[in-house]
Amino acid sequence: MDSEYSDSYDMYWGTLGTVRPYSNFYPDRDVTEIVTALENKDTVTLLRILTNRNNAQRQVIAQVFQELTHKDIITALKKALSGDLELLLLELLMPPVEYEAYRLQEAMAGLGTDEETLAEILSTRSGKQLQSISAAYKEMYKKDLEKEIESETSNDFEKLLKALLHKGCVAGVVQTDIETLSASLKGKKAEAGQWIDILTSRDVEHIDNVLMGLELELGQTVDQIIEKRFSGDFRLGLKVLVQCIQNRDAYLATRLKTMKKEIVQRIMVSHSEEDLLCIRAAFIKLTGTSLYTALQVCHTDKIVLNINIYYIVNISIYLFQIFA
Repeated sequence: MDSEYSDSYDMYWGTLGTVRPYSNFYPDRDVTEIVTALENKDTVTLLRILTNRNNAQRQVIAQVFQELTHKDIITALKKALSGDLELLLLELLMPPVEYEAYRLQEAMAGLGTDEETLAEILSTRSGKQLQSISAAYKEMYKKDLEKEIESETSNDFEKLLKALLHKGCVAGVVQTDIETLSASLKGKKAEAGQWIDILTSRDVEHIDNVLMGLELELGQTVDQIIEKRFSGDFRLGLKVLVQCIQNRDAYLATRLKTMKKEIVQRIMVSHSEEDLLCIRAAFIKLTGTSLYTALQVCHTDKIVLNINIYYIVNISIYLFQIFA
């Protein structure tokens, strides 16, 4: 293994991700094999290489491919592949920050908006990460992310997403925040502004204590409170945010449980090097079955309809190491 990668490789084994740097990484050799595989449309080799390298190593491969062939690896893959397999490999080649920007764009593209995906990304990423994602979005799409959110959403849901985009960490007093949220529910119509302000401007531990205190005071779960007092997209967004505050891994496991191809694929790509081990454990607790088994069942049900599902499921199982 090249010495410049050895330090980062050793460090990765302390993470909660399932994708780790490939120990015997030689990018020149990988590129040579990829070039041959592209000429022969050898998808097995392409999958073997690109799904057994972490994202940083894939970026090196893309750079070396450009240097050795004077071609762009993305363009080459698009020419050689198609369908779901092409899309997955292109997503794996995106740098993490660009990938999150891409997911946000996809959630707002075309007819209709995927409100839950917007809420998911903005609720699970830190303020610092969102600054980087916003900058990447502007670079990639020549548009301002906040303005795009304004054009695609409205009312209190829009305010919530914009507040999450600029989330901070302002000091607060737990009991005071409990009283503020409780008071916001006393009128005929609950006041969304207080919830947006508190839940997007405090640290997670503080908010968790506030929500637990609110539940004790009102004798209801926060989920029940939100369900009864709010409506529409804002209710959805608030529920997502609260679930991410209380247990982010459990929320993402719930999303994976849908077994919807795009949701499963994009969450696993997004979290594979960060915390997929935790999400995997949460999935077992939630469903009583492993993510591995659930994906096998999904594969069995759908293979007749779409042969590319075979590749996606097996990549999901073996690349993301979700055997338990």
